[in-house]
Amino acid sequence: MSTSRPVRIPRTRSPGPGSTPAQGPGTDSKPPLPLHLERRVNVGGSQRAVRVAGLFVVTLGALYAAFALYDRSAPGGTASPAGNGLLFFTVVFLLFAIVGVVYSVTPAPRAVEVGADRVTVVGRWGRRSRLPALELLSVSVVRRYPAGWLSSREVELIELFGEDTPRRSYLADAGLFAGARTLPRRP
Repeated sequence: MSTSRPVRIPRTRSPGPGSTPAQGPGTDSKPPLPLHLERRVNVGGSQRAVRVAGLFVVTLGALYAAFALYDRSAPGGTASPAGNGLLFFTVVFLLFAIVGVVYSVTPAPRAVEVGADRVTVVGRWGRRSRLPALELLSVSVVRRYPAGWLSSREVELIELFGEDTPRRSYLADAGLFAGARTLPRRP
């Protein structure tokens, strides 16, 4: 014989205004997102880096084409590319082109995200470097490039450093790190 008994189903209560829910061991405790995060895009620095890399590759390609044409017109130029070194020269050209592009484009970050307590530098290849707040960083301008055909904006090669931050060099728009202490240009 079974008797009917009421079954109690536990329900969660929504917190009232002004109260915060308690976080137990089973809840996700993610750090809160910053309320205000300013994203500064590095337009001029990116333009200059990409155009210098393109100029390098075009110049290197012109030299490669000149040497390849010279090889074909020189006595013995009808030999196979593996036999006369043209294949090796092509590999060296490709290696120099790739290394040169990476070397010239890497110092120009994509953007800088400035928050109240931190700065995040978004690198050219997606790497994110977390730095302390702008007020704790110092900027030293190494070289200033005026606006021109390599970049539509004024660009600076800067060194960024802080008390617990090693020196880092960036090719950035003038004022990208506005808010950091500016030190005089190094001799």
